Amino acid sequence: MQDAGAAGPGPGDLRPADAVPASAVPADAAPAGAAAPGAAAPTAVLDDDDARLENLGYRPQLNRVLGLFANFSVAFTYLSPMVGIFSLFAFGLGFGGPAYIWLTWIPVAGMLLVALVFGELASHYPVAGALYQYSKYTVGAKFGWFVGWFYGIALLVTVASVDTGVVIYAVALGHAWFGWNFSYTSHTTILVVTLVLLAIQTTMNTIGARVMGRIAQFGVYVEILGTFGIAVVLAIHGFHHGVGYLTSTQNVQHVDANAFGVNFHGSWVAAALVAVLAPVYIFYGFESAGDISEETKNAGRQVPRAMRLSLIWGGIASFVLTGALLLAIPSGISVSKTISTGGIPYILSQLPSSLQDALLVLIIFAFFSCGTSVQGAGSRLAFSYARDGALPGSSWVSAVSERFKTPANALFGGALVTVLFIGLEFASPTHNVKFWFITYPANTNVLVSLVSFGVSGIYLSFLLTVIGVIIARARGWVPAGKFTLGRWAWPVSIVAVIYLGLMLANVVAPTGLSSGRAYFNIDWITLLVMAIVAVAGVIVFLAARRGRDISAHLIDTGAPGRAGARPGSPVLQSAPASPETGTPSAPQAP
Repeated sequence: MQDAGAAGPGPGDLRPADAVPASAVPADAAPAGAAAPGAAAPTAVLDDDDARLENLGYRPQLNRVLGLFANFSVAFTYLSPMVGIFSLFAFGLGFGGPAYIWLTWIPVAGMLLVALVFGELASHYPVAGALYQYSKYTVGAKFGWFVGWFYGIALLVTVASVDTGVVIYAVALGHAWFGWNFSYTSHTTILVVTLVLLAIQTTMNTIGARVMGRIAQFGVYVEILGTFGIAVVLAIHGFHHGVGYLTSTQNVQHVDANAFGVNFHGSWVAAALVAVLAPVYIFYGFESAGDISEETKNAGRQVPRAMRLSLIWGGIASFVLTGALLLAIPSGISVSKTISTGGIPYILSQLPSSLQDALLVLIIFAFFSCGTSVQGAGSRLAFSYARDGALPGSSWVSAVSERFKTPANALFGGALVTVLFIGLEFASPTHNVKFWFITYPANTNVLVSLVSFGVSGIYLSFLLTVIGVIIARARGWVPAGKFTLGRWAWPVSIVAVIYLGLMLANVVAPTGLSSGRAYFNIDWITLLVMAIVAVAGVIVFLAARRGRDISAHLIDTGAPGRAGARPGSPVLQSAPASPETGTPSAPQAP
């Protein structure tokens, strides 16, 4: 692997670190300035961020003010170990017992491979919109559009999920500090808290990328206190188990000891396949570092680093906090009782009340910064789409605030869609609803059904993006950014696809409402939601003129050569940038 400019050429990659190779885009992407077959390819230095952006056919419009730490912070707070652990610890423990902690490293390792692939793409294509742009260039306009569609809907669902998830903690803090007795299940309480939170997030993100970065940076410090800090406090207070406890299952694979009454017929492997979904639901978000590439200094080098660092440190922080919580479970208390009496709140109840209140404040801010980062990433994706004319109302969505240099309309539009998703929190049938062979369970609100798509949609878009890279490599694409995988590119990409495919299957597998997996995917409901999102995508795609305008933005004058060009295929050249959108008005044939 090579981080050009940082360590020089690596093994198996002897070309100059700043040289652009002869093949930089796939054969059917019709890049600008592509050389005729057999022609010698010029080299280009990709050191200047804005110049590289213009090579891709875009006029810089956003404020490039974020450094490595700010970019890392956005990715890290999106991933948010605190939000993940405090939301999913009970499921991991209940299905896998204390030994579930070791399952943490499965999604961390798998996603690290994905991060390496994405880092290579982000270095070559440092453009807002990340997965949409990567897939657009590696395979083609239509493929990229649908990859970005699945990813974008997953982001909007995640914002709604995170913002509604904070309600229970906000209500608890209000009761502790002010004696308020609001119910966290009240529709009014949920609506007021989430709308206020969403309004603040939207305002902060609109004010500027620097503000978004500052919130994320403070969020990192909060995450440190809420993970490593809590672990230290619990250790000082006294653990109740030895390290060996972390390798025990506490018989959760047997129905009589399982907190959720799920029968795995004595097989911990079967239990682990479900328990692993708890960390799987945590370890993504690192890719958002690429969504804000156009606001990051030296993006070609720093974005790949931020992706890797956010995932690695997210894994370490999650492992440390999970281990401390497990060791702090009172001795003699079963897993089932630990969960039935509250899970994490029960474990932390042994701490002084002042510390519990302080922890509530940390948790609330962690949710706030997580939602802020996800919203910021999603708005850059929408802006990137609209700048390419790939959405209905693109001219409005792509508008950038002259004062703050942020995609203000994309933020506002995304907030409105998030409000619609939040409203689904209140739609909950009082009895089982059956249609064909699918049963929607009673008292399950629709937002919960969408939350599962927040993960399955992410994994699907990740899988398609890596498949796109493999297709591009097979066509002769060679990355030319400041970070490349060199000779490791093929094995890393293939293993990443295998991981994503297998885990996506594990996430969506409809194994019945009585199975443990139903706590995550509600049997067939996740697959149904994926189908509905796909159909909605087709409708929007048709409304956006079948993505015809995207083809005018498949331009890369900074990497002009391509291998294996098809005879007679057109060679596109960059056109003058449009002052309205900052993108070329149309490609021109020579």
